[in-house]
Amino acid sequence: MSQLRPKLSAADFVGRVEVQQREGYRLAFLEHEGTVVGVAGFRTMHVLWSGKTMYVDDLVTDEAMRSRGFGETLLGWLMDLARDEGCETFSLDSGTHRHQTHAFYFRQGLRITDFHFQKPL
Repeated sequence: MSQLRPKLSAADFVGRVEVQQREGYRLAFLEHEGTVVGVAGFRTMHVLWSGKTMYVDDLVTDEAMRSRGFGETLLGWLMDLARDEGCETFSLDSGTHRHQTHAFYFRQGLRITDFHFQKPL
């Protein structure tokens, strides 16, 4: 997770995850030969425009382990879980600078359907 969120200290990570877990956030990881190679943070929620949705907050494969199918495996597991839990949609956001990640998402059948806007307060 530190590769995806490098500005977040370990202590801040734990504290934020604990707060998010009270709101329904879950963590999953993929292990290969005793090493964690991918991590996902996600939640299920109801949204007016799309119904029951699995939203992936965080999804990352270890930089040293990319292009070996681990990201595809983890993403596929998440989508299967979403279907099993009765979700109508599956969604995630991805930083505009993550071009290789976007290419991966397109190969997995995900499409850009919205723009995400934010403003620091």
